[in-house]
Amino acid sequence: MTSKEKVAALREEMQKNNVDAFIVYSADPHMSEYLPREWQERAWLSGFLGSAGFVVVTKDKAGLWTDGRYFTQAPIELDGSGIDLFKDGMEGTPNYIDWIISEIPENGKVAVNAMATSHANWELLTQKLNAKNITLTDLPLLKEIWKDRGTPSKNPIYVHPVERAGKSVSDKIAAIRQKMEEQEATVHIISSLDDVAWTLNLRGSDVESNPVFLGYVVITKNEAFLFTDLEKMEVDARKQLDEAWVKMKPYEEFSNCLKEFKNEKVLVSPTANQSIFELLKEDNQFIKAAVPGNLMKAQKNEAELQGFRKVMVRDGVAMVKFLYWLTHQAGKEAMTEYSIGEKLRGFRAEGENFVGESFGSIVGYKDNGAIMHYSAKSEGSREVTNDSSILVDSGGQYLEGTTDITRTFALGPVSEDFKRNSTLVLQGLIRLSMVKFPKGTKGVHLDAIARLPLWMEGKDFNHGTGHGVGSFMNVHEGPQNIRKDLNPQDLLPGMVCSNEPGYYLEGEYGIRHENLIAVKEAEKTIHGTFYEFETLTFCPFFKDTIVKEILAENEIAWLNAYHSTCEEKLAPFLEGAVKEWFLEMVSPL
Repeated sequence: MTSKEKVAALREEMQKNNVDAFIVYSADPHMSEYLPREWQERAWLSGFLGSAGFVVVTKDKAGLWTDGRYFTQAPIELDGSGIDLFKDGMEGTPNYIDWIISEIPENGKVAVNAMATSHANWELLTQKLNAKNITLTDLPLLKEIWKDRGTPSKNPIYVHPVERAGKSVSDKIAAIRQKMEEQEATVHIISSLDDVAWTLNLRGSDVESNPVFLGYVVITKNEAFLFTDLEKMEVDARKQLDEAWVKMKPYEEFSNCLKEFKNEKVLVSPTANQSIFELLKEDNQFIKAAVPGNLMKAQKNEAELQGFRKVMVRDGVAMVKFLYWLTHQAGKEAMTEYSIGEKLRGFRAEGENFVGESFGSIVGYKDNGAIMHYSAKSEGSREVTNDSSILVDSGGQYLEGTTDITRTFALGPVSEDFKRNSTLVLQGLIRLSMVKFPKGTKGVHLDAIARLPLWMEGKDFNHGTGHGVGSFMNVHEGPQNIRKDLNPQDLLPGMVCSNEPGYYLEGEYGIRHENLIAVKEAEKTIHGTFYEFETLTFCPFFKDTIVKEILAENEIAWLNAYHSTCEEKLAPFLEGAVKEWFLEMVSPL
């Protein structure tokens, strides 16, 4: 079926159930950003493949709400679907709940799939819809029309050893129990897949590019349980949980377990799915708060930071070999955006302990670079030659850590405007890399530093400057970030973030430069404790698109010192023509 036919089939189900509006969130029962194939409901219905966004369907209208990363991509993928694009966060774009209220009759009915709806969204919907006498109900209507959605994977669940995790399962559960006690909780539910995997020092591959597995963890004062597909548990994984006194139960028994709780104080995140709350609400009290392990996971310990440092050298070597190949072969051999991404994966796969990509590579040639999260298809992908610019955003999953890097560079002649804008973006990255900031600083306080060179010329970019990154875990991780939004989370030592300002000119080109950075203590002064960033990524920037006059002396000094460090870390693993080219790349500006 086409998207238009799928929407029509959904409307038939809505009519049968007297539903006036149906909301399809981009979520699974674990509120994941990247979803197992069988839970990609919004993508299946609409054809829009971005990682963020949701669809609302009424009896005669349909809309997709998504953020600035996808304003260029979404219209292309929605074409012919009958679904309109609503640019979330832009002036004039209605709030989706207000839009629903304006489109359906009073005393109407709105439906969602509670398994794929967060409690926070359910509460907000209920509050606003009830004020207009509109009912919210749980009806998983897509089950009736998406018949071939597939089944969960049977990929193994395996141990992430304590030597790499830096902390044992027993110690992690003890630390979580301490937080439970502080909040007077008697039961704690962990539903997000990365928090489940982190807590138990286990990894899997149920979600593409994310080393996680489908599961829930329940912790009480004296017991701990993992609910997952037990057939997938490797022997060492079972042994590790046995030693930590974690009981293993089938995934399907999770709901029955919740039904047994009575008169408990349940610590659960408001971002958990609504079905969990429905099962517990009659006989228990809720403590709605962030999962304690989420912040623990974000503050990487020394073993995890050492893992990052090791894989950044490995990843940097792969990147240099790739960049040499691409810059020397473009225009000489046939290649497309898709085949370039596959070639890059091949270079990474030569490295020790490579598991896979940390996300699908974004290779945007010429104006496709302006599509921020562009994904080239295997068929119909644009041919790449030795002309214009290319943006390559990619990353790897290694047993010791996760990488994410972007380089934008010229394969042929580029305009002076491109060079200027590329330099302004790089200047923003350098300024953020150099910053020193007091304890208590939040990501929003630093976001403007990376944007200021662009802002001074009336330019900006429509995505965050930085996101958290996991340790052999999800490439997007919270609770910290660096962006315009008011996130109350302080930046704390051990947190790893991306540093990725950009500039995008639709129809012409896109520019993004990205390194990973880690928060560390800098000094203590009479004004308190100050932090700074350690740059983790090792890969040169292309000097031929840098307008040196734009950069201040200390910015040039930073770049030269960075390139010197790249030489020190990577040169021993390079040879021949690649090494000669690399040494020229890292020579002083």
